[in-house]
Amino acid sequence: MTMKHILAIASASLAGNWLPAAAADLPLKAPAAHILYNWTGFYVGGHFGYGDASFGPGTNPLPEQGVFLPHSATGLLGGYQLGYNRQLANGVVLGVEADSTFTSPVDGPALARAPSPFNTTIDYVGTVRGRMGYAFGRFMPYVTGGFAWGHTHINVNDGDGVTAVFPVGHYQTGWTAGLGLEFAVSGNWTAKAEYEYVDLARRTYDLGGFGLPNVDADPRIHLFKLGLNYQFDDTPWMASVSDKTKLPESTDWNVHAQTTVLPQGYGPIHSPYASPLSLPGSGQLQATWTTTAFLGARLWDGGEVYFNPELAQGFGLNGTLGLAGFSNGEAQKAGAAFPKIRAQRYYLKQTFGLGGEQEDVADGPNQLAGKRDIDRITVIVGRFAVGDFFDGNSYAKDPRADFMNWAMWSSGAYDFPADLPGYTRGAVVELNRKDWAVRAALLQVPSAPNSDVLTFKTGGSVIEFEERHSIADQPGKLRLGAFYNSGNTANYRDVLAIAAVNPALDINDITIANQRDRMKYGFYANLEQQIVKDVGLFARASWNDGQNQILSFTDIDRSLSGGLSVKGSFWGRPDDTVGIGGAINGLSAAHRDFLAAGGTGLLIGDGQLNYSPERILEAYYAWKLNTWTTLTFDYQFVANPAYNADRGSVSVFSGRLHAEF
Repeated sequence: MTMKHILAIASASLAGNWLPAAAADLPLKAPAAHILYNWTGFYVGGHFGYGDASFGPGTNPLPEQGVFLPHSATGLLGGYQLGYNRQLANGVVLGVEADSTFTSPVDGPALARAPSPFNTTIDYVGTVRGRMGYAFGRFMPYVTGGFAWGHTHINVNDGDGVTAVFPVGHYQTGWTAGLGLEFAVSGNWTAKAEYEYVDLARRTYDLGGFGLPNVDADPRIHLFKLGLNYQFDDTPWMASVSDKTKLPESTDWNVHAQTTVLPQGYGPIHSPYASPLSLPGSGQLQATWTTTAFLGARLWDGGEVYFNPELAQGFGLNGTLGLAGFSNGEAQKAGAAFPKIRAQRYYLKQTFGLGGEQEDVADGPNQLAGKRDIDRITVIVGRFAVGDFFDGNSYAKDPRADFMNWAMWSSGAYDFPADLPGYTRGAVVELNRKDWAVRAALLQVPSAPNSDVLTFKTGGSVIEFEERHSIADQPGKLRLGAFYNSGNTANYRDVLAIAAVNPALDINDITIANQRDRMKYGFYANLEQQIVKDVGLFARASWNDGQNQILSFTDIDRSLSGGLSVKGSFWGRPDDTVGIGGAINGLSAAHRDFLAAGGTGLLIGDGQLNYSPERILEAYYAWKLNTWTTLTFDYQFVANPAYNADRGSVSVFSGRLHAEF
């Protein structure tokens, strides 16, 4: 919403509650102001904020990421809530609410600066609370309190005082109290600001088995939350008779959300030797779960801001290690047993129309409904995924909806700048015309390979040209991109030369010592082409120079992929999709010699290597259950996993349940 709309709503609310006594003589207007908004009904929503905690003396709280705020024992926090309100005739609002709040990932640099034999942290806090407020029209201040519980754990660290080797966890119960202010925005949406204090009972951790004294964890937690709630009537499972929202809708902002559960597994494979970065020979089953909110607001003409907090839980197979073309596009490189919150996207978008023909923009995630000039310049500044604006493809782009394998939904040899969950910060500029577009970006890169810290000291850049065409009246697009990264990496040939002269040294220790600012460059081509209605093909080719370490994405220097996507209209299921595709991944000579000598990459390294290109086949069926839920069955066959002909092959079976609104 714009500031003008907020001020107008606030003025209307205040006027409805503070009209002079003379206005009471107008019987038609006074009642209308009194019933401006009714808080009765069920609601569900989410929240995001910041917090801190103490666990008692000698507990060594784990520092968690605050991003632009200082790290703390909770860092940024987020979660979801549901509840019910009943507004009484005198304006008092009574309610009950249950919520869960999750904390941020660890702040690695802060932890490294303060090594200790163990660290204490809180994984999440849950509450069931009563609420009592008073309705001032669309405003409702309230107090709240009730029962609380949480899960704490202690990481017993390795000798470096940083690397967790054995987590010990317990559930603890207690109480909570707080206060807040909620405001009806538009439609059925309300926004709130809330503070909660949580006090959990003391719990003793017995660390005698690690040669450490017992530790008393006595959590005292402060939570500062901003939230959004969607208000229902008394019967949320039934449509409103009038089908009207509580307030008029606004086109100046929107809310969307998604959640995706993706389990994967494989059986025993041929594995004569392995390392910690190899897929276990015995087989494995793992699962990931993500939940994302997509919030957008129009600030001024052409100006928009977007914010996407995301909860992520679970692990890829072997902790997202063992395949160059990894099998789960939802698997981050920093998995977690409990959900962790990150502010994945926050960016400002400014569109400058150049006049002429316009096109409609549909409402959607990170997209506000309206019209825009086809000829336009767009500038984006903030945090985002490189794939949000580059290397797009209608048939193979979204692991929540189509192909899951990393080498299928992305140009595998494009080492795009990203932290562990796959995001960066920077700026994008795009010039769009009816039949073509050109876009370029300057981006932050990780401080070292696989680092979660993005740095301004070095950087990445990419430029892409997109051409739109028709062949036999069937639409298609061709995208050509070139990229250049400068990052803190080692040179494969330098490392091998030093290892040959000093055979007693570990090659991976040499690699770390050899890291300095070096470049990596490459190219990609990306084609999508509709063949007939509801049938399309895609193809990608990508290459990088392969002389220095991969910095961000995965261990691929050359990649070819392609396939078909077919909608279910041919068998009476128009919302279903079948996809089948394949990929071949390869390495440069220097990269393969490095792995053969025992080096490890971002995701792979078996300790030795009988090199052969990694070959992947993937097929899926996406079954649309209803307008907002899709169930997918997926099969992937990987020959020569991690380029090693001595291991595998691997058959990976997956399911995926995806819901969005």
